[in-house]
Amino acid sequence: MSTKHTRLIAAGAAALAAVGLLAGCAGQGAAGSAGAAGEPVEGGTLTYLEHQPYTTLYPPQAGFYPNGGLVNNLTARLTWQDPETLEIQPWVATDWAVNADATEYTFDLRDDVTFSDGTPLDAAAVAENFDTYGLGDEELGLTVSEAINNYASSEVVDDDTVTFRFSAPAPGFLQATSTINSGLVSPDTLDRKLEDWGAGSATEIIGSGPFTITEEEIGTSLHLAAREDYDWAPASFEHQGRAYLDGIDLVVTPEDSVRIGSLLAGQADVIRYVQAFDEQQVADAGFEIVAAPTRGVNNSLGLRFTNPLLSDLRVRQALVHGVDAQEVVDTIFTANYPVATSELAATAAGYTDESAKLAYDPEQSEQLLDEAGWKVGDDGIREKGGERLSLTVYEAKPQPLSKQTLELVSQQLAKIGVELNVKAADAGSYAEDILDPLKTPVYHSMVGRADNDVIKSQYHTQNRNTLLSDDAKLDELLESVASEPDPAKRDEASAAVQDYLTEQAYVIPLFEEPQVYGAAPYVHGFTTEAVARPQFYDTWVEKQ
Repeated sequence: MSTKHTRLIAAGAAALAAVGLLAGCAGQGAAGSAGAAGEPVEGGTLTYLEHQPYTTLYPPQAGFYPNGGLVNNLTARLTWQDPETLEIQPWVATDWAVNADATEYTFDLRDDVTFSDGTPLDAAAVAENFDTYGLGDEELGLTVSEAINNYASSEVVDDDTVTFRFSAPAPGFLQATSTINSGLVSPDTLDRKLEDWGAGSATEIIGSGPFTITEEEIGTSLHLAAREDYDWAPASFEHQGRAYLDGIDLVVTPEDSVRIGSLLAGQADVIRYVQAFDEQQVADAGFEIVAAPTRGVNNSLGLRFTNPLLSDLRVRQALVHGVDAQEVVDTIFTANYPVATSELAATAAGYTDESAKLAYDPEQSEQLLDEAGWKVGDDGIREKGGERLSLTVYEAKPQPLSKQTLELVSQQLAKIGVELNVKAADAGSYAEDILDPLKTPVYHSMVGRADNDVIKSQYHTQNRNTLLSDDAKLDELLESVASEPDPAKRDEASAAVQDYLTEQAYVIPLFEEPQVYGAAPYVHGFTTEAVARPQFYDTWVEKQ
């Protein structure tokens, strides 16, 4: 392990001490001859600071950004989604055909792709991957991917051709093959139990991408090494062959000040989770801010309507109109966090503008609560039948500045007579409480995916079900999005879901959440995939 890496791990306890320790070692970023921007240099190890440790490398459960950031670099996929145009392009698959109602997909594959243990990535391996992701494996505890709908079966046509069939139209499947949820891993890896994809098992996961994990210190650090034999980047990439970097030292660094101090001192090369209040400092120091959109369900508060306090539509509407999302952004965030105008981001597939129906209007909120029989009590909180209008929400650790956001929302709701109790996410009962609408009637979350199906992933009762819903009509509307083969009608189906969520006041959208990275000026070629996970294949570092 490098001296730089070791010192970063030791630095986690105290920000000022860390910056002082690291400053003297600035500029060890890469080996090899220096090169001007545009002239990639091979070699060197990049130090990447991650905000949180990963929890699993099982692709269908890799949506958590620390998970997805790893899976994105450990696995190749059948297709690649261009982050700018969102066009689906060849990767492991060279071509594909889809029947008229999107119930059958056939992929032609490259014949030169291998997993990192040397076994061939052929049609049989691809079929086994998607049979697992599409059907799950109850015995192993492997869940069905939220990116795949209506999966029925696979057929290995020959070594380089595979066909997938679906029980109903699955128009989102082609895009699903480009996501980290469909990362291709070896058949032996697919035989692992779910718990064997988690912390302590990273070096045993056999992928198909440009990097492998060769070292792991649980919850603390990982080392990714470039595969010397990798030569199957997406066909549209100018760069072909192995990654430019020799490796990546990933260090888990929860403290914001340590990540920023290490970057500015030159000890860290790229960091994830630059907080809004640090963006200007990073930019003023000449470092690059990469604020990549996640193109999915916005950072929002879900109102769990099966809780009796939220069963009245008027109460939910009052909460929606009692939250000033613009004030949240203006007070806590930056221009990289656009105010939400719908449940979906404006950059998301199927987006429709709901802003007129979501407008901040505290006077309307008060009128609605009055009509619903909630009267202001002596402490300013409304009461009805001897019960206070008091709700609980947990801080969401993956969401940027969640605690501060929820505390400001709590202040806003107090003005209309609603109490919102903000609890820490590390509470002992947290994992159970968030699955109980009585204990957690308000839920803070988001999800990124550059496809219409993202809204189903978030709200369907058989997917994330963040509303803990029992609404059969909502499920029906979501299923229409996932099963409509006509692109225009699919967008209409997505708009119908957004209309319904707004009409029923199930969601309080806040802002379009990006992933914000900081990169040193000597780092080149650092990019993200379509929903902002780090992409290190093209990254290279000048010698300092």
